[in-house]
Amino acid sequence: MHTIWKGSISFGLVNIPIKLHAATEDKDIKLRNLHKECHSPIKYEKVCPVCEVEIKNEDIVKAYEYTKGKFVVLDDEELESLKKEKEEKAVEIIDFIKMEQIDPIFYNRSYFMSPSEGGGKAYSLLRKALGESEKVGIAKIIIRSKEQLAVIRVYENTLVMETLHFPDEVRSAGDVPNVPQEEKVTDKELSTAILLIDQLTNEFEPEKYTDDYRTALLELIESKRTGKEIVTPNEKEKKSNVTDLMAALQASIDKTKPKGTTAKKKKATAKKKKEA
Repeated sequence: MHTIWKGSISFGLVNIPIKLHAATEDKDIKLRNLHKECHSPIKYEKVCPVCEVEIKNEDIVKAYEYTKGKFVVLDDEELESLKKEKEEKAVEIIDFIKMEQIDPIFYNRSYFMSPSEGGGKAYSLLRKALGESEKVGIAKIIIRSKEQLAVIRVYENTLVMETLHFPDEVRSAGDVPNVPQEEKVTDKELSTAILLIDQLTNEFEPEKYTDDYRTALLELIESKRTGKEIVTPNEKEKKSNVTDLMAALQASIDKTKPKGTTAKKKKATAKKKKEA
């Protein structure tokens, strides 16, 4: 597994040399842009709109636009110096908290942590201590020139670092347009909605959820590659435009009832009539 960061994590006076490895991978299908006429891949060139010349990488500098059309230019040396000043410090766990205190909106990316040479015992100690206390560690780390807030927790038998958004990076829910205030919902509508939720409640089994679009796209690509006839799947049953909330809830409940329920009810009714 590729190492993307090497350093150390400390809590109190305990220091753990560790490596970070990406815990997830992007499986999006990358499509190239081609020229329609000759199917050649399109090149994207860096061109200065004022000088009207193509720019090489060595002619590019970084800058921050503090107001429209005005920039503060930052040299590579300044950025590198700032980066090293922060990166050279060991990552320290600042706090320990209960994981349920963190809203999922803060989560960003996940990384597996493995101990470097000589760090096995301290790694095991932190893993066991987090498991026994049912807490997670909060730390700061610089990855790819960006300081990140992070959570350190146990996943199966491995320590995982989850980077978090800083609070000022999470937009205010109050700014979302057209969110209704408290609407009058009848007791019947609420109890029916809860019944529907109960009928659709299951244990979380991640293996049963698949990327259907990616599968269909791969099948389309393979069909075109091998020259096979492309078969269009049957259309899914169209959702009815039910505007009545109660009717929509009842229709959903009828649709999600376990198979055989209706048949059993009919048999039971018939049996009662016969006995009568």
